[in-house]
Amino acid sequence: MKLAILKERHPGETRVAASPDMVKKLAAMGVDVVIETGAGQAARTPDTAFADVGATIAADPVETLASADVLFKVRRPVVEGEGATDELALIPEGALLVGFINPLADPGQFSAYAARKLTVLAMELVPRISRAQSMDALSSQANLAGYKSVLDACIYYQRAVPLMMTAAGTLAPAKVLILGAGVAGLQAIATARRLGAVVSAFDVRPAVKEQVESLGASFVEVEGAEDAETSGGYAKEMSDDYKRRQAQAIHGAIAKSDICIATAQIPGRPSPKLITAEMVAAMKPGSVIVDLAVEGGGNCELSQYDQVVDADGVTIVGFANMAARMATDASSLYARNLLNLIQPFIDKETGTLNLDFEDEVIAGACAMKQGELVHPMLTNKGEG
Repeated sequence: MKLAILKERHPGETRVAASPDMVKKLAAMGVDVVIETGAGQAARTPDTAFADVGATIAADPVETLASADVLFKVRRPVVEGEGATDELALIPEGALLVGFINPLADPGQFSAYAARKLTVLAMELVPRISRAQSMDALSSQANLAGYKSVLDACIYYQRAVPLMMTAAGTLAPAKVLILGAGVAGLQAIATARRLGAVVSAFDVRPAVKEQVESLGASFVEVEGAEDAETSGGYAKEMSDDYKRRQAQAIHGAIAKSDICIATAQIPGRPSPKLITAEMVAAMKPGSVIVDLAVEGGGNCELSQYDQVVDADGVTIVGFANMAARMATDASSLYARNLLNLIQPFIDKETGTLNLDFEDEVIAGACAMKQGELVHPMLTNKGEG
């Protein structure tokens, strides 16, 4: 089996879908791993690090993809009109594509994949079950994003975060509000607490209250809250009446906060607008908002994609693709997710891949099989 790794060509994407550790394990199983030269450069992983553990370094994407059976990507393939290289046109017909495909928000891409009879495993669709935790790339990347968001907030917050008692006087600890207690939010809570902040958190799922409090944060409750968690473990859309009560609770909490980390996202839908301009105006001058949901439109209505803006003294940080700002670790974790996903289906004697489409994890992640859409969330046969 030939497994190809391309250099990522989407603007701002610094990650790579491989690590030396992953390559070493695949090579030991008889897999021929071919990596495009410079693929790991932005993630501080030189070609030699891959070559030393058994990878073949190819000169360009044409050589990398020639006769490839499997292609690992971070982001979906670049197509004609998006750059100098049409990656999709180079993928061999019938190959397996694995990566962050963004299938729910960009279903139109599948018509081009169908023409090449590709089989597509979308990492966003890996089911959130116990057995698949080591394959959950959304969680591995969100973990780093939650950590980095707090560090970014501290950079723009021009005051000390922990309680500081000095001979010149006492500095009160920063008050940090986390909106959304998923993987990114929980990591943000833990990081802010380690830095000495007083932390509170809000989530539409009352069930996460225990997790929030176990990390030392207080939970912002909304009167009459109901369970807002899908069977897949994600947050879902709420009623207008709940949104009104939610806005009141957030308004009160954000006005008392120095830093707000917004992480709320709904798969396949625009990010919920949790922070209005009126709420921003209620924050103290010097306060900071970090919006991790800008790629879905943002949780704050004043956020600007991949920009840092000043809203009358309140800094709003809207960096896109937060995990890519920690490319070395993000790539390492993502590569492990990919390896854990396919390793059970590699024949250790022949090095060939035999996916079991009846397997719960593969069935859950499979968006397209040999050019045909098969996932219920894409065929309108179910909600997932």
